[in-house]
Amino acid sequence: MSAGSAHESWPALPLRDWQATYASVHRWTQMLGKTRLALAAPVNHYWHTTLYVTPRGLSTSAMPYDHRAIDLELDFIAHRLHARTSTGEAADMPLAPVPVREFYHQYLAMLRSLGVDVRLWPMPVEIEGAIRFDADDVHDAYDPDAANRCWRVLLQSTRVLQRFRGEFLGKCSPVHFWWGSFDLACTRFSGRRAPRHPGGVPNLADHVTRESYSHECISAGWWPGTIGGTIAEPAYYAYAYPEPPGCEAAPVRPAAGHWDAGMHEWILPYEAVRTTADPDAELYAFLQSTYEAAAELGGWDRAALERGRGEGGR
Repeated sequence: MSAGSAHESWPALPLRDWQATYASVHRWTQMLGKTRLALAAPVNHYWHTTLYVTPRGLSTSAMPYDHRAIDLELDFIAHRLHARTSTGEAADMPLAPVPVREFYHQYLAMLRSLGVDVRLWPMPVEIEGAIRFDADDVHDAYDPDAANRCWRVLLQSTRVLQRFRGEFLGKCSPVHFWWGSFDLACTRFSGRRAPRHPGGVPNLADHVTRESYSHECISAGWWPGTIGGTIAEPAYYAYAYPEPPGCEAAPVRPAAGHWDAGMHEWILPYEAVRTTADPDAELYAFLQSTYEAAAELGGWDRAALERGRGEGGR
């Protein structure tokens, strides 16, 4: 792949250009995620609730319902929400600039048309000042180009994160999408229990946070940022829980990566990755160097947890 075509695969995504669409899509992903929460069997750290990046968008993967299975996919190429069952039924609805309230009612009606009756808590989670889905006439934007560019960032980031994930032998999450915080993540675990998490995440029960962080972990991923927040533009992040002393002074690569004292995370601006000659190498260096720093400072048994380069590969 030439440098030019590689940069086209890593599109620009300044937050100011699509924040209204981001707000709508964030809530749509929560509807799918809450459906998965209602239907899927529990898995440690709430991994059973996440979405996955697909060749066209974001999917729930297969979920059981009675003796059938159903999956849901936000398709950011055709700009449709698809629903399919194992018995051959299918339905879809447009991704369009309509109020969240209207989208939510259409969504439930589509599920009912397939014989799927699921009860969802209509309050968005991890969003300050949240409005119930069934009362939200505020968020009504959808820019297809912006949504497609966001998905392309997720697609490229997933590819590099999956390579990074494959080098770890210990317990590790899939590369998955968290719809509460709208971020892509991959999390490695030391195998040891972690101290009780303090909780306090907006619109999220503390017991959920404590289950998610029940064991020592090092997590890395991508987030589109939040207007008015500490990270106001798309960025890659990495952090450890619990945070070992010395993270703020640990050297990491590339040069654009840095420690954010407010977030207690290492941050690498997405723009610094996509505009380099080799975005894959830039991102991989960040993932590997932050992991090495946190694992060394945290006293992880790296020899037992890591695959040697070239071992077990193709």
